[in-house]
Amino acid sequence: MGSHWTRDGWGTSADPDLLAQPLWHARHRGEHRQRLLQAWDLLARAAADIVALALPVECVCCGKEDLALCAGCERRLRMLTRHPFRAETGAPALMDTDGSVILPVVAAGIYREELSQSILAFKRHGQGQLRTVLSKVLAGALAAAYAGTDAMVLVPVPSSGSAYRKRGFSPVHLLLAGVRRSFDGRRPECTDALRKVRNPGTGSGLTGNGLSGGQKGLGRGDRSRKVRGSMRTVRGMRGRSLRGRQCIIVDDVLTTGATLAEAARAIHEAGGIVRGAVVLAATRAPDAAAGPALSRHPAGLPAP
Repeated sequence: MGSHWTRDGWGTSADPDLLAQPLWHARHRGEHRQRLLQAWDLLARAAADIVALALPVECVCCGKEDLALCAGCERRLRMLTRHPFRAETGAPALMDTDGSVILPVVAAGIYREELSQSILAFKRHGQGQLRTVLSKVLAGALAAAYAGTDAMVLVPVPSSGSAYRKRGFSPVHLLLAGVRRSFDGRRPECTDALRKVRNPGTGSGLTGNGLSGGQKGLGRGDRSRKVRGSMRTVRGMRGRSLRGRQCIIVDDVLTTGATLAEAARAIHEAGGIVRGAVVLAATRAPDAAAGPALSRHPAGLPAP
């Protein structure tokens, strides 16, 4: 018998709630499965620790060790992309001289801070953790653009041959593979229907206007001239499948809009119906001077 404290002092009757509990616990039907999951979790953590020791990584934003994107920076990235917006007013190539929209675009966020750093690091190295995070960001923008639409085809902007050889992968295609897994219900159809082409009569690495290299540092006019005629739809089933289909173009970063305009031209020539485009980030915020009808336009793409 044990003893316990009462208002009258120490008593001799034992209070079962105060007795030491047995070292074993009741067995439940799910205990075996839970033990397996716990063991798997321990092994996964141990493997991650070993990899971190063998191949140390740092957060691409703040430099914190052991993670390609630490929890704090990932949280700030989610905050930067929590409200997708219409971004075409900041892209000169997508707006007509009278202020009308040539091609509507939904962007997940503005190209700055953790978003820009994560995109750059992903395009250079393609780390798995960054791919997972950015795929979710792109999925959110696509969901905003998808509102109320059916039978949409996602068409990624292709990488150039030199960029693909340098990286060993196409960033947009890699992200779209993760995006399709993020949709719970109806998964969007994705077709790799566009190809970069070299304009006839040019040397290695040149376009038809003699501009070589990438688009970084080029102005609006040079960007437009550089990409003009640089895309076509592939021959065969993938190219023909666009005819009469509603398409959304997908790219990583929106700058002047010249690349998206060229992709839209190639899809139109193949008989596709371009509803708009979706990007991870836009380098400029929507232009407030364009008026409330455009600068405060809801994230969704306009109805056909």
